[in-house]
Amino acid sequence: MKQMEVTIMGQSYILACPDGGEASLLEAVASVDNEMSAIRDAGKVKARERIAVLAALNLAYQLAERPSAAPTRGTAPAAADGVQIDTLLARIDAALGSDGHLL
Repeated sequence: MKQMEVTIMGQSYILACPDGGEASLLEAVASVDNEMSAIRDAGKVKARERIAVLAALNLAYQLAERPSAAPTRGTAPAAADGVQIDTLLARIDAALGSDGHLL
């Protein structure tokens, strides 16, 4: 397992990354950064924690709305999405550290 430094909404985070998972992690970081930046830029929400919660909910909703066809590489069957979301939220909580927990 290696560590990678990433930036989300202008703030740096050190995240653990399994070997070979760099591209997937960077793709996930880009999605979170884009979603959080869009919410911030809309101007209605200022608190970083609230922006993170709204972004997580938006991304989870997008995942839930995807067709449940055969899973593609890097995705799990729909039944496991809840477990994946819980794991992702735990990783985000760990990355936020002293900034607070999402949920």
